[in-house]
Amino acid sequence: METGHGIKYRQLHIEDYLREIPAEQGRGTGVYVHEWITGNPDTNTDFWTDNLLDTILRSDNLNAAYKRVKANRGSGGMDGMQVDELLPYLKDHRDELVRQLREGKYKPNPVRRVEIPKEEGNKVRKLGIPTVVDRMIQQAIAQELTPIYEEQFSDNSYGFRPGRSAQDALAKCREYVDEGYAYAISMDLQSYFDTVNHSKLIEVLSRTIKDGRVVSLIHKYLKAGVMEDGGFRATTEGVPQGGPLSPLCGNVMLNELDKELEHRGHKFVRYADDCIILCKSRKSAERTLEHIIPFITGKLYLKVNLEKTTVSHISKVKYLGYGFYRNKGRCRMRVHPRSIRKMKDHLRELTVRGNKWSNPEREEKLRRYTTGWINYYRYADMKRLMEDTDEWLRRRIRAVYWKQWKRVRTRYKMLRALHLPEWQVHKLSNCRKGTWRAAEMLNSVLTKTIIVDRLGYPSMTAHYLKVRVNY
Repeated sequence: METGHGIKYRQLHIEDYLREIPAEQGRGTGVYVHEWITGNPDTNTDFWTDNLLDTILRSDNLNAAYKRVKANRGSGGMDGMQVDELLPYLKDHRDELVRQLREGKYKPNPVRRVEIPKEEGNKVRKLGIPTVVDRMIQQAIAQELTPIYEEQFSDNSYGFRPGRSAQDALAKCREYVDEGYAYAISMDLQSYFDTVNHSKLIEVLSRTIKDGRVVSLIHKYLKAGVMEDGGFRATTEGVPQGGPLSPLCGNVMLNELDKELEHRGHKFVRYADDCIILCKSRKSAERTLEHIIPFITGKLYLKVNLEKTTVSHISKVKYLGYGFYRNKGRCRMRVHPRSIRKMKDHLRELTVRGNKWSNPEREEKLRRYTTGWINYYRYADMKRLMEDTDEWLRRRIRAVYWKQWKRVRTRYKMLRALHLPEWQVHKLSNCRKGTWRAAEMLNSVLTKTIIVDRLGYPSMTAHYLKVRVNY
């Protein structure tokens, strides 16, 4: 199989990933240098954009895409194929798949609709799960486009970018606040990923990608449609969340907003579609919001949710789950009250007394959730919050055990095993208080040492003190 440059493409050997090319070419697939592909790089500087499909369909790029899809696991798409079935499929259909992509005849499958609940009310976030084959192709495209667009993206953009994180975005916010930009426009783009204008996105992509075959393939993915409630629904707008291309396309579109904000000299931070613009006064912030909305709606064809877009002091802002406050003239961070409520709601679900989990299973779920939550919020000042939450969580755990000891004779047996005096065993075993009140009485029996050290339940305070980051 030959490319337009006469380079023979190698077969997609997924198991060993890389294979030596013919000896007369004298190179291994592990090192794929520009000079080898283009000849003299000084005379062919536009190869990567003009012949992008050829680089996307390189065997080493497809192998890397397969490895990423396999590592990410995830559920199958509308065709039912699972990740473990992808390798046998590629062994049988690799050549046909590459040929269709090269000739522009490949037709992506519709995505499978999945809904996950949002924080607020009964709203849901709609995800579109591509088939595993489409995920691999999208991943291969994203791997080649990412380094191209990384050179164009703003330094104030942090979401879904290599080497950047939410914590970096928050640190930038603190830097601006310490410089005196204490008023924030918290921008809310209404259902951003569901309302991206296809024509505008293709126009923006075409400025950089000169290979029309790649632009056409991306356009096909945008128009692939959705399988929802057993039927097909065409997609005339939006970038379905759930595929490897979605974050990149989202950043490409909002990079237009970044460039406009930079041109106007504004201080801002953007993480995906969560954008915050910082100003030195409320009037300045209100004026900025009034002037930027026409650009977003008139030039980018996006919708601004005016009810949720607010202008307020930084201390009133929730950004990426964090809140901000001043201490000794410096901006510091804490966990926002809404994030605390969400965390406690989840802990309640994990300690519901009737969910029929075994105690080790509950302990493992609690440990996994609290570890991940604290690792994300380790930049916040929350020692007191962790201490209070630990006390409340241990009481809920005691309530679980008390509910399990529902028979009086079981309570006698378990309390005696804890080496309590007989009078105390008799008093607690015959307690007629409600479960929550009885859990408080067990405080001196199922102590913190027993719950954490012997039963293995997590201590949120201990883990926070271990991983916290103080500025």
